[in-house]
Amino acid sequence: QVQLVESGGGLVQAGGSLRLSCAASGSIFRGNTMDWYRQAPGKQRELVAGITSGGTSNYADSVKGRFTISRDNAKNTVYLQMNSLKPEDTAVYYCHFARLVPPRRDYWGQGTQVTVSS
Repeated sequence: QVQLVESGGGLVQAGGSLRLSCAASGSIFRGNTMDWYRQAPGKQRELVAGITSGGTSNYADSVKGRFTISRDNAKNTVYLQMNSLKPEDTAVYYCHFARLVPPRRDYWGQGTQVTVSS
């Protein structure tokens, strides 16, 4: 069992910055990925960025160059630094945790709202 708690969401103006945090607790396995997804009203949930326990990261094309994902394995915490925010970034952001070895298990946080005004 893994529990995820997000923080850092809020309301910002276009061009501003925000830093999201997600702290994981429970049965943390060495091989895992911690990711950020987002879902805007009326749209599918999409992957924003992810990072493995080994430090390999990936980003959606829409956020490359603006967002940076990082993690502190000692604290079991993943961060998402969001710069140059756009109104299109407005969504509920969800933290995600998954094992990379069988049996694969997925865990989700409650979500934190990010609103970017124009």
